[in-house]
Amino acid sequence: MDWMTAGRRAALALGALMTLAACSSYPDAPRYPIYAGAAPPVSCAPAYPTTPAAPAVSGEGVRGATNPAADAPPPSTAPVADIEGGALDAPASTASGRTPAAGPASEGFAAPPPPAGSVAAVAGASYVIQPGDTISGIGRRFQTPVQVLIDLNALGPRADISPGQRLILPQGAVDVGGDPYATGPSPEGMSTPESVPPPPPPPPPLPTAAPTPLPPSREPAATAAPTAPPAASTVALDWPVRGEIVRRFGPVGLGERNNGVNIAAPEGAEVRAAAAGRVGYVGDDLAGQGLTVLIVHRDGWRTVYGHLGSETVQDGQDVAAGQVIGTVGTSAGDGRPSMHFETWRMRGDEPNAVDPLGVLPR
Repeated sequence: MDWMTAGRRAALALGALMTLAACSSYPDAPRYPIYAGAAPPVSCAPAYPTTPAAPAVSGEGVRGATNPAADAPPPSTAPVADIEGGALDAPASTASGRTPAAGPASEGFAAPPPPAGSVAAVAGASYVIQPGDTISGIGRRFQTPVQVLIDLNALGPRADISPGQRLILPQGAVDVGGDPYATGPSPEGMSTPESVPPPPPPPPPLPTAAPTPLPPSREPAATAAPTAPPAASTVALDWPVRGEIVRRFGPVGLGERNNGVNIAAPEGAEVRAAAAGRVGYVGDDLAGQGLTVLIVHRDGWRTVYGHLGSETVQDGQDVAAGQVIGTVGTSAGDGRPSMHFETWRMRGDEPNAVDPLGVLPR
């Protein structure tokens, strides 16, 4: 262990000698002078910052000797003075036909400021939703935007409605009537425009005598065998016109519902009665239906033929199955000639829409 102790002592002595050598070999001054006057003495002792001395009371410092009593006191407020310029010029004349700037008349503007944002609709009467009604049909009938109905009734983004629900209408709504997708009674006290004809009267009851025998099918017996009507139907319904189904029965969008099918066919093609019955309505007063014919059949069945190009029957006329009642039109909005066909079944006093594809022959 003695040799280890000796080694440590030798290392310490060597370090001390190296420190002394470095200090003694450091030059006293740089090669070129860096001081304006005499150079301060060189010391190997470390230099530490010291607290600067407080400035003299007389204000001696960078600027030289000053007398604080002679200094001007700072201003108590910012200086105020007129500046060149002033108010803006009045709006330019509108002789050139350009729209003038809008603003208050007190400031020289010729046009009044725009009105404030639209005021929220005020709740008015309420309408009882019927089976088959849609939010857009109710909006058309009462001349009210769908979004206003959604906001007033807090229907949410899907705008779901159900039969029996009371839908609040805005104050000032007008019942124009005659919409197949808003079939409920008019709310009490609701105004109706004089220029709009009232909805068609209910169809007259059918005679209680034996029903008119159905004529033979329009299709030759050799080409198409007669198809038995579905069990749920007591009336043999046939196609009003043959063609491609371009819109099907059921929901079609936000609160919308198609209560029938749209059948594409050449413009002017004959549209025939789906079964024997009596014409209950002919006209174009139903919003969104175009020229329409409604036929009342036995056992509570109704068929509706919409977006016709022409009609060949009139109210109260008895028609046979397969009889021509009109032609295919172009008002359905399908991008090509087509007609709209609906089948309804009365359940007591309530009409129920039935998918035509479920009661028509395949």
